[in-house]
Amino acid sequence: MPTTIQISDHVKQSLDRMKIFERETYNEILENMIEDNLELNEKTKKELELARQKEKSISHEEVKKRLGL
Repeated sequence: MPTTIQISDHVKQSLDRMKIFERETYNEILENMIEDNLELNEKTKKELELARQKEKSISHEEVKKRLGL
């Protein structure tokens, strides 16, 4: 169901600059942004899991211990 949202002039100008082609809709721009964000989040999750497996991450308690806090 289509709906109307209010955005500031600044946000509209930013969205206009993000258009890949002239007739691209704001909805398409927002969908692309959401998709990109989800992909980044999934990529980040995988990288974090790999770091954990390789023991490149340490706990908050270990950081405090190493810093003498």
